[in-house]
Amino acid sequence: MAVYYQQRGPVQNSMILNGTGVVDAIPDATVIRLGVETTGERLEEVQDENARLAQSLLQALNQLGITNIRTVQYSINRLFDFQADERIDRGYSVRNIFEIRAPGIDQAGIIIDAAVNNGANVVDFIDFDVTNAESYYHAALNLATRSAYRKAVSIGDDLGVNVNPIPLRITENTAVPFPVNTFLAREGTITPIEPGARQISASVTAEFLFY
Repeated sequence: MAVYYQQRGPVQNSMILNGTGVVDAIPDATVIRLGVETTGERLEEVQDENARLAQSLLQALNQLGITNIRTVQYSINRLFDFQADERIDRGYSVRNIFEIRAPGIDQAGIIIDAAVNNGANVVDFIDFDVTNAESYYHAALNLATRSAYRKAVSIGDDLGVNVNPIPLRITENTAVPFPVNTFLAREGTITPIEPGARQISASVTAEFLFY
């Protein structure tokens, strides 16, 4: 890491340093995108079948107490095959995808299994959310500031100078987004889903006076 010195007067100088902080956040909410895709030659029949399966899926989720559900995709596509430069009409595809948000993380496998057993044949992704991510970020921000200060003290010790513990200025850098975990459903009695911890990062640039 480069250290820059800036003259502040006859006896005061400054050093500008970066600091980073990372905290582990425990997910406390589940986000799942799944739905129904149907295909066939007659569009009206494909739509009716999709609607029937989607309704069965929603009823099963409601019976689990899941009410935070919204449609994120509804699409109708023509299907074609190409053989020897000839386009062959294969009918239509109708896709209806819902986003499900549920508190806690223990029901992810149960939700997927209930959905699949009641018509869902598409599972786009499973994500585990941190509802109080801002408080974790603030903790990471504090760690980042301490990291910058520890660097300043270490450099000051090496140079034989004293460092003012109060930064002259602190700049919050762009937050590093924590990664999205994506899981695919697997067959089993109850689909096993393990969310794990999420890392939330922060970065600052701090300027310290030394004398």
